[in-house]
Amino acid sequence: MAFQIINSIISWFLKKRKHQIELFLKYPIDVQNELLLDLVNTSKNTEIGKKNGFASIKNYRDFAEKVPIQKYETFEPLIERCRMGEQNIFWPSDIKWFAKSSGTTNAKSKFIPVSDDALEYCHMKAGKDMLCWYINNNPKTQLFTGKGLRLGGSSDVYRDNNSYFGDLSAIIIENMPFWADFSSAPSQEVALMGEWETKMDAIIDETIHENITSLAGVPSWMLVLLNRILERTGKDNILEVWPNLEVYFHGGVNFNPYREQYKKIIPKATFKYYEIYNASEGFFAIQDRNHSKELLLMLDYGIFYEFIPMENYDEENSIAIPLSEVKKDVNYAIVITTNGGLWRYLIGDTVKFTSINPYRIKITGRTKHHINVFGEELIIENAEEALKLACEKTEATIKDYTVGPIFMDGKEKGGHEWIIEFEKSPKNVSFFTEMLDNALKAINSDYEAKRYQNMTLTAPKVHVANEGLFYSWLKKKGKLGGQHKVPRLSNSREFIEELLAL
Repeated sequence: MAFQIINSIISWFLKKRKHQIELFLKYPIDVQNELLLDLVNTSKNTEIGKKNGFASIKNYRDFAEKVPIQKYETFEPLIERCRMGEQNIFWPSDIKWFAKSSGTTNAKSKFIPVSDDALEYCHMKAGKDMLCWYINNNPKTQLFTGKGLRLGGSSDVYRDNNSYFGDLSAIIIENMPFWADFSSAPSQEVALMGEWETKMDAIIDETIHENITSLAGVPSWMLVLLNRILERTGKDNILEVWPNLEVYFHGGVNFNPYREQYKKIIPKATFKYYEIYNASEGFFAIQDRNHSKELLLMLDYGIFYEFIPMENYDEENSIAIPLSEVKKDVNYAIVITTNGGLWRYLIGDTVKFTSINPYRIKITGRTKHHINVFGEELIIENAEEALKLACEKTEATIKDYTVGPIFMDGKEKGGHEWIIEFEKSPKNVSFFTEMLDNALKAINSDYEAKRYQNMTLTAPKVHVANEGLFYSWLKKKGKLGGQHKVPRLSNSREFIEELLAL
């Protein structure tokens, strides 16, 4: 009875937020423009505000003219000064939290400033909104009669120069409200453990006898955890461990390669999957409808959005457009200005709008994670749609993959080299490769043109990876767990060569 009362109270509290969301759904451009001027006015006396004349900015046109677009590398010196203790550089309130992020398996880390405003009005607010959407769409939910299993990063929060840094998930767990911590598993102590494999065992020990009603985490690592739970318990599926499980909130990587595996281990027709789009730099979009593959762009989290058409993308020299000028089905790089002190910052992600009333998006990839060595313009969206089609044709399922170029050497033509770890391998790899190639031709006209009569690109080369190859590779790099992910597409052979050498 007590859990039922708690479920009703929390559900009522979260549903109230829906009325505020309806404001930006009705007046999206007004909300964004007002937000921009508020950010500028709040920061006009900071170092960056004085340098760029924030006090004289009256509208978006002024802002775009006075403030340059920038990458992390450009902004990094200011962040490092802030980490050393200087304040009022790019945001007026003191910043003590920094989200450590690599984004890829590269050794170089980024430290993204997380102000108190960003923590409260973006990340925390978004976590509540994620639940708000789910509860409004599923009024009979029993979500809060049990606990949500959170699978965060494998980093402790370290103190350094009077500031703290660690995985964003660790920072959020450190700052969660009491009611959220009460309804979550594992305990904060286990959730913040640093060593990934020890942490996995500790999570299993703490949760297998709990009433888990929801899951939240990156699909690749959550799948590893769930499979280990099945090994430990000897059960055939996760519902035998947690019969009241009803939803999985996921983000970080494209879910399509993992969808069939999840359906197999969670065989429940009414089970829900809710996608979120967040990063160390901010929380951007949430799936707002059951069974949808589109994400609603959240416009009142203290983030002002701009977009660069990828056909005109030239990093910091690009010309961006505001939300009011975007069109459907155009591939855009995202530029953000945030209440964490990031100004016209390139986050490296690309999206397409599937709707502009309201503004809904789908994630298409990364500005750096594509292959365009031969003019083929292959993006992650193309690769994963083609893999899905090839798997359907061959009854295969994929666990992980990466793709790199085969460079022309005077004798050989160019091509693409794939390393794929299958959950269920195709009976005929040559046929799978043919189906993959045909799907890419159908999806991407540039790829098709380069493949015409093998004039520029030859047929792709597919290697079937040994079981656990990508896990071993990430472990070797100290990149297990959390937001660490396998880079899917690259214009270099760095990742391909490392994997082939294992």
